[in-house]
Amino acid sequence: MTDKSFIRIRNNNGGEFKMADYNEMTIKEMYDLTQTIAAELFEGKTYPWEVLPEIGDFIVKLGATLDPNEYEKKGENVWIAKSAKVAPTASITGPCIIGKDTEVRQCAFIRGKAIVGEGCVVGNSTELKNVVLFNKVQVPHYNYVGDSVLGFKAHTGAGAITSNVKQDKTLVTVNYKGTKVETGLKKFGAMLADNVEVGCNSVLNPGTVVGRHSNVYPLSMVRGFIPAESILKTGGVVVSKREDV
Repeated sequence: MTDKSFIRIRNNNGGEFKMADYNEMTIKEMYDLTQTIAAELFEGKTYPWEVLPEIGDFIVKLGATLDPNEYEKKGENVWIAKSAKVAPTASITGPCIIGKDTEVRQCAFIRGKAIVGEGCVVGNSTELKNVVLFNKVQVPHYNYVGDSVLGFKAHTGAGAITSNVKQDKTLVTVNYKGTKVETGLKKFGAMLADNVEVGCNSVLNPGTVVGRHSNVYPLSMVRGFIPAESILKTGGVVVSKREDV
């Protein structure tokens, strides 16, 4: 039986496909599934981007099972925890779930297919589309997060955005240490693992994957895979936090 962590890759010179192991980018290595209401969505999958085409249908299924004493259904396929604080100027389109004790601030724009965990902050003028935000995620100021998964306590600084479609509209690949990992997706923003910090006004290009406890400097242009416990510094230099002490 083939290990599902082995996937097809093509080298950057356009060479033949081969099988390679990308354990660093697996759901198991990147996310604590006890920190999301959407744990079932990730079952049977190996890589986090595999959930992106299924988020909308999953929300409709999950929303119907939520306790009406804890969640209020508002409009078509929108469930908002009664303990959440939602500004009257926020725009929320279903399917969507807003978790307990989450704050959705003024003029936030949630375009649908969004699972927002418990204790999250969705800030003023922040836009979400086809995303899973684990518990305690903060996207607090002028952020765009589309076709992405943000792990437990991930945080994006003011103005940081995910770019989810390539300019030439071809399928997104993940650049992993000199090889291109095929995803089969036209829309793929960023997979941020637990406790990732992204600096202000950074751009996460299509197919960005950042490992646990890593930091991205402000004003960075991020592309491809950043290992866990790393720092992406000015000029795209990646160093291990152990080496940076």
